[in-house]
Formats: sequence, structure tokens, C-alpha cells
Amino acid sequence: MTEILRGTRLGATSYENETHVELAPRQVIDYICPVGHVSSMMFSMEADVPALWECRCGAEALRRNGEKPEVKATKPARTHWDMLLERRTIDDLETLLAERLEVLHVTRTSATKAS
Repeated sequence: MTEILRGTRLGATSYENETHVELAPRQVIDYICPVGHVSSMMFSMEADVPALWECRCGAEALRRNGEKPEVKATKPARTHWDMLLERRTIDDLETLLAERLEVLHVTRTSATKAS
């Protein structure tokens, strides 16, 4: 066996043949995008076939003779402001702002006097 492998790139070539190999039953599913591209995909007969597939043009292709799945309601993304309001009230934020503005004012006044 070592004589066969000498001088070959391991992993690049398979020395197995497909004789006496029984493939799983398969089905071909067609998807059509809004532009009209048809994509044929092969799936196992036991696979859960998706209703949508991404077309080569980037659009969503719908399974031929399939129904478009319902769009699930999603929660809007939480912003930094939303998360801040979960931790602090508007009054707390106004107090913090006033304190920080005072610190900045004192720092700039000190820097101006020093120069």
C-alpha cells in the first residue's frame, strides 16, 4: 500500500471506488426566484426541504409549486437607549448629564487659566 501512496498528495485523490455502494434515495427540488432563475437542488428523500432557497442572484427563490412561508413576527432590535432606560430613569440621566457638564466646565476653565 505504501508503494501506491508514494508521490501522491494525501487527501487530494480518493482511491475508493463506488462499486457496491448504494446511494440514499434522492429527489430534485426546483426553486424559482423573482427574476426567473431556476435552481435545481438535490435533497435526500428523508430531508426536510426548505420552502426558500437563496438564488445565485441573491434573491429569495421559492420552491416550485410551493407556498411562501408566513413571516414570523420579530421583536424590534433593542437600542443602546432602550437598554439605558431599563437601568436608569430620565431624572437620573439628567442629573448625571449635569454632573458631567460641570466636570467638563471646571476642567476647561482650569486649562484656560493655566495657559
